[in-house]
Amino acid sequence: MTCKLNSRGGTLTLGALALMSLACQGAFADDTGWYGGANVGRSKANIDNARITNGLAGQGFSVPSISDRENGTGFKLFGGYQVNRYLGLEGGYFDLGKFGYTATTQPAGTLRGDLRLKGVNLDIVGTLPVTERFFVLARAGVNYARASDRFSGTGAVTATSPTASKRSANVKFGAG
Repeated sequence: MTCKLNSRGGTLTLGALALMSLACQGAFADDTGWYGGANVGRSKANIDNARITNGLAGQGFSVPSISDRENGTGFKLFGGYQVNRYLGLEGGYFDLGKFGYTATTQPAGTLRGDLRLKGVNLDIVGTLPVTERFFVLARAGVNYARASDRFSGTGAVTATSPTASKRSANVKFGAG
């Protein structure tokens, strides 16, 4: 098996995410067989400061400032089976990283929220070789993601629900 730079990484459809792909894949003479790889890169979330401010205002707080943690490091581990030169099946595990915010309130206090996004995916991957080293790729699949939230308050702020999570299945498409 040889390792080479390629762009076989998956497209994740949760928020604004850009992963630079560096994958190690088996090079098989007949273009079939098992392969695996990894992606790692920066991920970004969009924190809804207006919603946070409105939620705290509904509890009698004003919010002079919010400090966001919108950047994280994400990764994906994947593997698959290349059925033939044109069709493969791929599965993976992804962790998009940690994000959050700290809202400073009046009366004096803070509300801290932390979010983590993780999941698994299953894709059908189509490839169309153009040259020996260049191909067109298309994929369709589903991912099952879990968002886990943690909240804590200081001073006058109390987190009434300190933990929450949401699970969701999502359809995804990609091309490259």
